Amino acid sequence: MKRRSLFLNTTAIMGFVFLYAPIISLIVYSFNKSKLVTVWGGWSLKWYTELFNNQQIIDAALVSFKIALVSASLAVVLGTMAGFVLSRMGRFRGKMILSGWITAPLVMPEVITGLSLLLLFVAMEGMFGWPSGRGTGTIIIAHTTFCMAYVAVIVQSRLASIDETLEEAAMDLGAKPSTLFFLVTLPLIAPALISGWLLSFTLSLDDLVIASFVSGPGNSTLPMVIFSKVRLGVTPEVNALATIMIAIVALGVLAAMYQMRRQTKLLSNHE
Repeated sequence: MKRRSLFLNTTAIMGFVFLYAPIISLIVYSFNKSKLVTVWGGWSLKWYTELFNNQQIIDAALVSFKIALVSASLAVVLGTMAGFVLSRMGRFRGKMILSGWITAPLVMPEVITGLSLLLLFVAMEGMFGWPSGRGTGTIIIAHTTFCMAYVAVIVQSRLASIDETLEEAAMDLGAKPSTLFFLVTLPLIAPALISGWLLSFTLSLDDLVIASFVSGPGNSTLPMVIFSKVRLGVTPEVNALATIMIAIVALGVLAAMYQMRRQTKLLSNHE
């Protein structure tokens, strides 16, 4: 047992080192004074100053955060509706087809998704005159499309684990469907909604392939700008930008964990 425990602990440590050592080195080298990424030249905040003076990166970051916020919010609304229909509406004609359509973006290669959306937007522009070119709006539609699938799966699994007697008791007490959803079901699935929103926000902020297909001139997202810069060689500015993004994501995860733990405590106190 001791040998097995030692082996498992060693394997776990090696796995964590393999996953997080590159991230830690990236954070450390973002404070590097040298222009060369792999040569240490002392501690400095020089590249953070250079980053905040780079208007191209700032504009791309604002576009990406705007798209991610809107896409994640829309994905939560639409994904919750889809997950609720699949979990609570029982059997109905076309349920398997609807389920397949919702989960298709999860297994579809991003290149195929991006190309199909591009062809769709071009065809719609030719027939209806909308959207007039590609830009922020088309990126939001594309990101909402594939992020909604993740939210729907998360919400559906959460609804499947909830005791339906709670909802039935509320209905017996005279709760209307809208009241039942907002006062009973919604608080129960709140952790899933938070998780789905954070996942959608991260996926939208991280997307490069699909955005490259459906974006237009002047609407480059942050991953697109970073990719164009990395092709010419990694600069310390990119390390500084990646460090800031890691910090933002970490704060978001911690906030979500705190909110979920707080929600769990409130539910346990009510029980």
